[in-house]
Amino acid sequence: MPDEAKSVYANPAPLGLIGFGLTTVILSLINAGVLPKGGEPVVLPLAFAFGGLIQMLAGLMDFRTGNTFGTTAFLSYGAFWWWFALLVLLGGHGVLDLSQAGSTIAVTLIGWGVFTLYMWIATFRLAKALWWVFLTLWVTFFLLGFGDLLSAPLVHQAGGWLGVVCGLLAMYTSFALVTNSTFGRTVLPIGAPQGH
Repeated sequence: MPDEAKSVYANPAPLGLIGFGLTTVILSLINAGVLPKGGEPVVLPLAFAFGGLIQMLAGLMDFRTGNTFGTTAFLSYGAFWWWFALLVLLGGHGVLDLSQAGSTIAVTLIGWGVFTLYMWIATFRLAKALWWVFLTLWVTFFLLGFGDLLSAPLVHQAGGWLGVVCGLLAMYTSFALVTNSTFGRTVLPIGAPQGH
């Protein structure tokens, strides 16, 4: 019987995490009031290309490796960035009439928070760094959503600041995974899963 060819796949998680993290940091700096609201159009191409497309590619690569969590996370949050970019782009140019949307966007953000909360529960079996990314993300979604729903700009702004933390945590996790893989040993810790 001939030897089977051994196939080796690169870990797509660092790619998906940096696409998510960098895009999240930039938009969150706008939500926190550090960058001007007028800078939001700068986020749109980043949301399509890096936050959206790159995460979707990472999700498809994770699908190939059988990683259910990575597939679900990267494809979902990649789609989130496309939703956000299309909403701003089409709404800003009058293709979508958002004048009567009311609390729909806020409730959608809360829905993303619910989804992220259940994804966070799954991270209890993953690296501690991912646990922190998903913890800060579901709280960010709730702060942004409830801040808008309750017309509480300080709550929304707090969501922006926590989003910055979340994005930086994702960027660190990507950095650690790439560095550890390149050096073939743990250079930057990501934390063992709970119970290990």
